This record gives sequence, C-alpha cells and structure tokens, in this order.
Amino acid sequence: MKTAFVTGASAGFGAAICRQLIADGYRVIGGARRADKLAQLEQELGENFIPLTLDVTDPASLDAAVALIHDSSLPIDVLVNNAGLALGIERAQHADAQNWECMIATNITGLAMVTHKILPGMVAANAGLIINIGSIAGTYPYPGGNVYGASKAFVKQFSLNLRADLAGTRVRVTNIEPGLCSGTEFSMVRLGGNHEAVAALYKDVDAISPQDLANTVSWIAGQPDHVNINSLEIMPVAQTYSALSVARNL
Repeated sequence: MKTAFVTGASAGFGAAICRQLIADGYRVIGGARRADKLAQLEQELGENFIPLTLDVTDPASLDAAVALIHDSSLPIDVLVNNAGLALGIERAQHADAQNWECMIATNITGLAMVTHKILPGMVAANAGLIINIGSIAGTYPYPGGNVYGASKAFVKQFSLNLRADLAGTRVRVTNIEPGLCSGTEFSMVRLGGNHEAVAALYKDVDAISPQDLANTVSWIAGQPDHVNINSLEIMPVAQTYSALSVARNL
C-alpha cells in the first residue's frame, strides 16, 4: 500500500484529498493544526488515515511530525503540499503587515520546508510525487492580491525549479493552480469571517469544489511513472480573465 502525506488536511481541499486518496487505496497521513478536526477525519476514514498534528510555520512542530513519520517506517510516495491561506483583500498600501508575514510563513516557507524534509527520502527511493497546490493568483494579478498572489507565484516557480533539480531521478512534481473555489474555509478566513461578503462572492456562481480538486489530485497520482504533469490550471466555466485596468485623468 502506498502512503500519501497531505498538509492542511483538516478541512476543505485537504480533507477532500484525504478522502479521495483513501478511496484510491492509499494510506494517508493527514497533517494539520486542528487535532479535533483530524480526530473526526480519523473516525470517518478509519485505520488508513493517520492524523498528525502539524503547524507548517513552526520548525519544532515540523521536526516532530517528520520524526514521527520516519519512526513509522512509512516511505512517502505522494506529498500534497496543500496547507496555505489568504488574509485580507486590501490594496498593498493599506494591508496589515502581520497578514503578509503569515501568508509568507505558510504559503512559502512552510511549503518549502515540508518539501525539504520529505524530498531526500523520495530521491533515495528514486520514486515519488510532489503535488503543490498553487493558485491562478500566481499567474494573474488583481487588486488586493499582492502578497497572496506573490506567494503562489513562488509555488509555481519552486515547482518548476524542483523539476530542474530532479533531472535524472524518477521523482515527479506538479503544481495545481485552481481558480474560484467554494465549499472551503478559504474565503471566510480571507474576508475575516464576513459571511455576507463570502455569500456575495459565490452568489449565482457554480465554482470549483473541493472534490474537483481531489479528483484532479487522484488523476495526477494515477498517471504512469514516466508521465509528469508539470502544471494544471483549473477555473470554473463561470470565471475567466479580466480586462487590463486603465486609470484615466491621473
């Protein structure tokens, strides 16, 4: 039985990915900060789900989690770097610096450090798949995207550079870049718990769901070992590109 390690596993994309990979026959280690949510998932998913309390922004927490993985003698076949968040929609000149620091710590440093811990084992085994959950925000700028978009641009380039470093090995890397998604805590967190603003964002829009992302992860993981999906961008049909902004009478 293959083993997957999913960060940000307690809700949204992460929980859906855990469910799907277990349905696909994987053993799944689910890492997240909220132990109570992980316990609920363990009760739902059974013995093939292994809860792991983990804060990717805390080096001590990450070291302890990786030590537990190593002690379990379970080689990681698939790493899904899903932990991430957006905070605020203010323009850069009005943004909260603590929000910027948190997004950088989670979306950039956390993702990189988890990868740094797991990657050597994959290289030693000459096998494995890393799936990074990026965003279309890493490609298409928009007002209020500032550091969140920049963090996802890091994920895009980091994924490509991993592929370059892994030349000559059988370790694969994919960056999934979703667009507008509903059914997660993402927008509630970003908008500071403003239920009305969240409802307005998704009003009359058939957005991507966590299961859509889980299906995508499942498809990528199911490709033959000689096939690498470099990147995969997904939007709901209802979403497309905006016109370039033009400010008049400056």
